[in-house]
Amino acid sequence: MSTNKPYTIRKEYSEKGLDTALSRKKRETPPVEPKITGEVEAKIIALSCSTPPPGRSKWSLRLLADKAVELEYIDSISYVAISKLLKKRVKTTSS
Repeated sequence: MSTNKPYTIRKEYSEKGLDTALSRKKRETPPVEPKITGEVEAKIIALSCSTPPPGRSKWSLRLLADKAVELEYIDSISYVAISKLLKKRVKTTSS
């Protein structure tokens, strides 16, 4: 809680009542759907486990990102997102 929150709650209580002061404000915009669905995740993981392209000994993150877009698994994806996706997979399989 920030240092100003008690003052904000007190002000809302005096102006609008207890219910308003203690309740959360509704979101103005709906939550954004995740870009990477489970299906896309599975396809990218399967791609990373497949044989790399000719001339490559292994898949790079950028190569995986480019190939996922090329195969139309997803409109666009960064190599950082690929890295996070694969790290998440390692955490779940090692547990």
